[in-house]
Amino acid sequence: QVQLAESGGGLVQPGGSLRLSCAASGIIFSTYAMGWYRQALGKQRELVAQVTTFGHINYADSVKGRFSISRDNAKNTVYLQMDSLKPEDTAVYYCNAIFQSRAYWGQGTQVTVSS
Repeated sequence: QVQLAESGGGLVQPGGSLRLSCAASGIIFSTYAMGWYRQALGKQRELVAQVTTFGHINYADSVKGRFSISRDNAKNTVYLQMDSLKPEDTAVYYCNAIFQSRAYWGQGTQVTVSS
């Protein structure tokens, strides 16, 4: 059974930082591209960042220079370091794993940026 378990969300003030983690089980982690998506209230889910099996990374323009994605294949975990957070970063953040035609999602973790 595949599980993607996100953690690290919460309430933070503008300008603050959070680090999200996603621990994967039930997949051969090193063969999957791993990503973070987010969905704000009333909006569509959007890609935030993705790291491929080869370490290629891409970011949404809105988070470039502020967010950093990384993966640890030994721990089956992908991370999202979020700095200089803005109120518009408020959303539910989802972990995603993709390999060929297979795609899996976590349950999501809420990130709220507010003073």
